Formats: sequence, C-alpha cells, structure tokens
Amino acid sequence: MTQPDTYLKTYPARYWHWADDGRMQCDLCPRDCKLHEGQRGACFVRMREQDQMILTAYGRSSGFCIDPIEKKPLNQFYPGSSVLSFGTAGCNLTCKFCQNWDISKSKDMDRLMDQASPDAIAKAAQTHGCKSVAFTYNDPVIFAEYAMDVADACHARGVQTVAVTAGYMHAQPRRDFYAKMDAANVDLKAFTDDFYFKLTGSHLRPVLDTLVYLKHETSVWFEITTLLIPGYNDSNAEIVAMSQWIGKELGPDVPLHFSAFHPDHKMTNIAATPPITLVRARELAMQEGLKFVYTGNVHHREGDTTYCPHCHADLIERDWYQIKHYELTPQGNCPHCGTVIAGRYDALAGTFGRKRIPIAIGR
Repeated sequence: MTQPDTYLKTYPARYWHWADDGRMQCDLCPRDCKLHEGQRGACFVRMREQDQMILTAYGRSSGFCIDPIEKKPLNQFYPGSSVLSFGTAGCNLTCKFCQNWDISKSKDMDRLMDQASPDAIAKAAQTHGCKSVAFTYNDPVIFAEYAMDVADACHARGVQTVAVTAGYMHAQPRRDFYAKMDAANVDLKAFTDDFYFKLTGSHLRPVLDTLVYLKHETSVWFEITTLLIPGYNDSNAEIVAMSQWIGKELGPDVPLHFSAFHPDHKMTNIAATPPITLVRARELAMQEGLKFVYTGNVHHREGDTTYCPHCHADLIERDWYQIKHYELTPQGNCPHCGTVIAGRYDALAGTFGRKRIPIAIGR
C-alpha cells in the first residue's frame, strides 16, 4: 500500500468523466459538480488536480471513538454491541440544521489530524472487540473509496461495516458502495422536495431511490432516521404520508427512528423538538402499520424498546443506549409467540452499555 504521507494528498478517486466544455464532472452524487483545474467539489474533499480526481480525505479522520451501536442509531443490528466510529470532513449536502456542522461543514483539512490506513482501522476494531466499524459524523458517500477500502479490511478480519448516510448518491457508486456494507442508517430528512431543496440543497427522489435499492436489491440491514424540526417536517399529514410510503415501498419491518432536533448551525432560532412531538409521530407511524418505531435524543422508555409486533412482549428494553432487558432466541424470534423479529442478532445481547470511548489509531 502507498505510504500515508503520499496517499493523503494524491489518492485517485473514481466516478467522474470529462464534460463537453472541458471540465471534469463528478459522478458520485446528484450534485454533478463540474470542476476546473484546482477546484474542489461542493463536498470539499473531491478535487481536480493535474487532470485527475483525487480524494483529499483518504486516510485522514476527524477522530475515532467507540460507541454503542444504538447511537448510530441501529436498534436491530447486534443490539448492545460496540462500534468503532469515524468520519472525515465535508459533506455533499448543505443542511441548515446540521447537528455535526463543525465536522461536515469544515473547509479546514488541517482538522483531520488522525491518520490511519484501512487495515489499521480494522485491526483497531478487532483489538477493541468492536462488532463493527461505522462511517459516520459526516457522510461517507463523499469518501466512498476510503470507506470501501476500510470495509474490505474489516471483512478480512471478521468485522462488520455500517454506513450512516443521507443516501444522496448516483446509481453506480451506490451499487459499489453498498456491496461493501453490512448495515446502514439512512436519514430521510423529510417527505417533501421543498424541504430538501430549501433546507439541504438537495432533492428527495435520490434518497427514496437509495432506500428502495437497499430493500429490494441488497442484503444490507438498514434503519431510517427522521430528525423532526418544529414547523418544518413534523405535521401529521407529512408523517402519515412518509409512513405510508415506507410501509408500501420498503415494508413494515424496516425500523424508523424519530429524533429530536436541537437548535444548531443556521437554525438556532428554532426551538428544540418537544418530546410529545416524537411520541405523536411514533403513534402515527405505528397506526399506519410500521412495526418498529423509535424515538431518539429524548428519554422515552417505550420509544427505546423493541416490542414483538404480534404479541407485544417487551423484548429489548433500553435505558438510553444501555440494554436493561433482552429476550430473543438465538435465531431472533420472540420466545413467547415465535414471531421472527427482523434484524441481525447474536445469541446474546452485547454488554457495551452507553459509554463513549475516544481512541487513537496508528497508521
């Protein structure tokens, strides 16, 4: 492998072609950035240099941390296990409400102080007993080549991989990317294109396409998160319409997380989401037939718990991210009625708890 001091600045990126006007067009996501020599894409980490596309964030991270898998959030992917999490800088969306804006909106590559090769990350995950590695904090779509190389290294060591993403990407890179992923949490930020265009600088349809692709053309386990922002995407009508679409196009077994917004980035004048809004949204989604609906960023026992959709037994009770009670068969069935609980499970729940452990990784 090329040594870190070389590949940090010159790693060749995929997914581009020459436009008719001589510019280099990035084909990774629907932004379709067209670059002159020396220009970067909207994501900031993909750059035209000496007539090639380079990924300036390859091998560089904004930090590594071991988290509970429920924090991604993934409630039905090896519950209670630990996940080694990391991201880079930049993003291909421009969300005015971004909760990680200091990382995703960063234009300072010098903040990416942690350097690590794919195998070093996989080895660290294995050494620390992590079930998986998560590409998170900013969107892994923009550092897809790095994420895919890390995924290969992880799989060689028996470690799973998780993408936490907005799902905004073109079809070919989508196929390549998710062929390397075991699980994903996809942000479905709203259910109107008006919201996507005005608040994120993107569009709804490519995200829906990603969700449909994950369901019908891959074996990736995925869950969905919607950050509810008061007055913007929290109406009963929108929540019902979104829940109906999920049930029809993806099926009722796909878990849906409603998460609480807190004032941040360019929307500090908007009040935090009241817990009652999340409870209402959860009830509406379940009334539309969704079986697994959760609440996030608030303390709500019912919204944290996984119930059997048939007999309603309390199968996985959580207190924030810590599992207090676990009652599933090794095959992932309800022990009371035998119903199969969609997800990925070990014979026993993990015991990592709610702690968060920053770590350093060598090259």
